[in-house]
Amino acid sequence: MLDSLLWWLTSPFDYVFMRRALAACLALSLTAPILGVLLSLRGMSLMGEALSHAIMPGVAIAFMLAGFSLPLMMLGGVLAGLVTVSLAGGVTQFSGLKEDAAMASLFLIAMAGGVTIVSLSGNALDLGHVLFGSILAVDGRTLGLVALGSSTILVGLAISFRALVVECLDPLFLTLQGRHAGWTHALFMVLVVVSLVMGFQTLGTLMAAGLMLLPAAAARYWSQRLEGMIAIAIGIALASSVTGLLVSYHAGLPSGPSIILLAGLGYCVSVVLGPYRGLKAGSLRPKRVMASRHAGQLR
Repeated sequence: MLDSLLWWLTSPFDYVFMRRALAACLALSLTAPILGVLLSLRGMSLMGEALSHAIMPGVAIAFMLAGFSLPLMMLGGVLAGLVTVSLAGGVTQFSGLKEDAAMASLFLIAMAGGVTIVSLSGNALDLGHVLFGSILAVDGRTLGLVALGSSTILVGLAISFRALVVECLDPLFLTLQGRHAGWTHALFMVLVVVSLVMGFQTLGTLMAAGLMLLPAAAARYWSQRLEGMIAIAIGIALASSVTGLLVSYHAGLPSGPSIILLAGLGYCVSVVLGPYRGLKAGSLRPKRVMASRHAGQLR
């Protein structure tokens, strides 16, 4: 029994492509959930999903100009994401429209434009690869880019983490301390764009935000402290990534969707069993209140 379990856990990683996929997943799982937690604290969770679609035109244009060159496609995605963020900020500043509403409008335009550009190449398989990713096709150069991007995100978070947290909770206080909240917000959005572009090759533009947002949303049901939420979100992302790769290998399922589905399962379990705002905690709360009232009456 133990030998069978050990074989199930280790045999997929006898292959180089599985080891590369695992390394890419681990790099993403150590960075994306942190940004997801900060997004959720800002009430901007859907912004990550919008940005994951907004990188599509840059990826598509790079594909048409240079073919299937992942470094150039990633660069195009970063540029497209930054342009979209800048446009959304400009629309917000000059029209008063909320940033999430402006981003929602722009990502729909960007997504439609990107799909149209890729479709003009005449190869539907390329469109599917861009939309849904192919983590098992990660080569050494792509893994290096993912590692570089994830390292850049970690360094950026380490340098500016305190300012990012304060800007989430009280931008005015940050300004009074001599730091412009707008620059901190811009830095944060750049980190989000880079993270989504790193996930584009592995999970595709349609699901790149899944590893960022689902573990972060689940973590809020297990902890009320920031460090606790970050640790739990990273743990859920790591577990979903490793288990998703194993399940996809043994069951013959697509790897990216398997990872996101397991992260979604973690979210559903958290909604039901989480001690903070979970359904089970909510059902026990009235009983505790009644018990305390009854004890008070007996006194």
